[in-house]
Amino acid sequence: MKNRIKKLLTIAAACGLTVAMMGCGDTSTDSNADQKNSQAESQATDDNSSDANITGKVTMAGSTSMEKLCGALQETFMAKYPGITVTAEFTGSGAGLESLAAGSVDIGNASRALKDEEKANGSVENIVAIDGIAVVVDTANTVTDLTTEQLANIYTGTITNWSEVGGADQNIVVVGREAGSGTRGAFEELLEIEDACAYAQELDSTGGVLASVAATPGAIGYVSLDVVDSTVTAVSLNGVAATEENIIAGNYVLSRPFVMATMGEISQQSEAVQKFFEFIQSDEGKEVIKAVGLIIPE
Repeated sequence: MKNRIKKLLTIAAACGLTVAMMGCGDTSTDSNADQKNSQAESQATDDNSSDANITGKVTMAGSTSMEKLCGALQETFMAKYPGITVTAEFTGSGAGLESLAAGSVDIGNASRALKDEEKANGSVENIVAIDGIAVVVDTANTVTDLTTEQLANIYTGTITNWSEVGGADQNIVVVGREAGSGTRGAFEELLEIEDACAYAQELDSTGGVLASVAATPGAIGYVSLDVVDSTVTAVSLNGVAATEENIIAGNYVLSRPFVMATMGEISQQSEAVQKFFEFIQSDEGKEVIKAVGLIIPE
């Protein structure tokens, strides 16, 4: 009996030692896993900190139609990267691209596609958004739809009275942008009326056109779709309203790219400029673009 009890005690002691050893083994494994996780988290924090600590400057100049977009991108980007300062001047597409070619800015903003001669000097076309061009009239105007032919004839001076297109007996006041404007260039090119327009007023900003049309009886103008508000009426073209859905579907004829041109590829730019474009192309950047009423390019 004594021998039997002694044997059982020996077996129990052996089992206890094995369990203890296994427990030690598990603790070691857990400790290694915790250490690896801690190292991974530390590395991720270091990476994020590294991005946040990038310093530099991004300078832009160009299209007044892109002011709303640039302002929204500046605000969100600089909040995320406080070490990078982004500045923008709104001088018109042509002037912005000239500043880029002269090396005065990092990015030339253009509310139109680049011309062949602009590409030939090394400017690279980076399309960041798609915008519609809305045709607007004062809110008292009863004309709510025009054909593209009628619109072209209004801007070239062939049609001069609203009664000719189903409206009141009232002279048409043709309002547009100044020479060199990307909006004007895109508008005239899409209607095939380049250098043939008879403007009563040529204004140097999108806001100026909007305000003038709103305040002038019988006026007609064109502005970026994202700035249209209740002070004017947006006219349909060929029975199609100026909406994002219609632009995406290809049904609305007046749309153009918003370009942030660089001298050389993005990969050749400074770290700050590359980080700015990386942000624009991110999900967060795309949300900013959509929030100001623009369309993400495919």
